[in-house]
Amino acid sequence: MEKSLSELVIVEIASVLAGPSVGMFFAELGARVIKIEPKHIGGDVTRTWKLPTEPKDTNISAYFSSVNYGKEYHFLDFRNKEDFGKTINFIAEADIIITNFKHGDGVKFGLDYEAVKQHNSSIIYAAISGFGDDNDRVAYDLILQAETGFMSMNGTSDSGPVKMPVALIDILAGHQLKEGILVALINRGRQGGTKVTVSLYEAAIASLANQASNYLMTKHVAKRLGSLHPNIAPYGEIFETRDQAKITFAIGSQKQFEKLLALLGLEFIIADPRYHTNANRVLNRESLAKILASQIILHNKFTILNYCLKHFVPAAEIKSIDQVFENKAAMDLVLSETIEGVETKRVKTIAFKIT
Repeated sequence: MEKSLSELVIVEIASVLAGPSVGMFFAELGARVIKIEPKHIGGDVTRTWKLPTEPKDTNISAYFSSVNYGKEYHFLDFRNKEDFGKTINFIAEADIIITNFKHGDGVKFGLDYEAVKQHNSSIIYAAISGFGDDNDRVAYDLILQAETGFMSMNGTSDSGPVKMPVALIDILAGHQLKEGILVALINRGRQGGTKVTVSLYEAAIASLANQASNYLMTKHVAKRLGSLHPNIAPYGEIFETRDQAKITFAIGSQKQFEKLLALLGLEFIIADPRYHTNANRVLNRESLAKILASQIILHNKFTILNYCLKHFVPAAEIKSIDQVFENKAAMDLVLSETIEGVETKRVKTIAFKIT
């Protein structure tokens, strides 16, 4: 895997999360990734985004480390003639350039697509914007979560709108850009330079999936349901076991529902028209959840989860992040690297395998 794209050279002029995640993707595949950071402000701004517990005497943060791995780091100022020349020399030898310039900055620095093509006619120029190439609105992941419906659907009726705990829109945009770059690489022999663009806004809208179709086809406006699913029940309700674990179920079929009832000694309720079909269970999910909860509390988590595993009923304990990384399968996705004397760790951007 590490050698599959080892001949590629990528210049990354991007900061924060989305663009750097794309650069790290190619670094994991063995490409040479040259990250150029703004010297006059001390580099990628996320170097300073530290938790209160992180050391203050280093220029590395956990946030920065999360999407920077296997890269070369160069601190340059495009306003300086010598530094600009170094940048152009890197670009001249590159296959791909990744940018997320603020609106107008690419042109201002002489690093927009048309300018870069003069130095490398076959370059794949991959650019991320917030709201589109012609929009100068400042964009952060939170703003996109608010603007594209995600916050309005996330949370509960009591909590009000809630943002997701990772910069998901940045991550989604990064995936979109990777896909565009890979298509451009496939087509590179048939065409010269290529510009690939994605906006955080379009990436977010493209990811609304079933919630978009629920509205577009039925005018259903998603409500804040917490972890509940608007079309399936029980799905997302949170239950407590006898040993005080929190568990949840994703019951996607009638067979799974009946298996769950068998475990809990509740087979008789299948005859109740309120719970006989999924559609009726969605309408009566609150009373159903109370019935299930009254029996789940009598069992410990291992009894329930082992039964569900054996009978193919989707169920899980709700784990904290420290519990997640007690699992070897999760730790197998961790990459470690020393950057500027600091031992850093992050999870891979690549979860697929090619055999």
